Amino acid sequence: MRPAHGSDSMALGSTEIVILIVIAIFLFGANKIPQLARSVGRAKGEFQMGMKEASEMAAIEDMDRGGMTESVASEQE
Repeated sequence: MRPAHGSDSMALGSTEIVILIVIAIFLFGANKIPQLARSVGRAKGEFQMGMKEASEMAAIEDMDRGGMTESVASEQE
């Protein structure tokens, strides 16, 4: 039996994944699935690049403030 609560309650099992794949094939057709997968992969890559750039910019801004948060840095001015 699966637990009613916890981290595994939203996990997809093999049955659910198969059902989702069958639904996707019916909705989009077998020829469109590879194109959709490529598009999702590219979007994921662009999102991860954006997150990396944002984290690098945040680190640079922290160094500009001497490692202090924005509110502490503005109080000291």
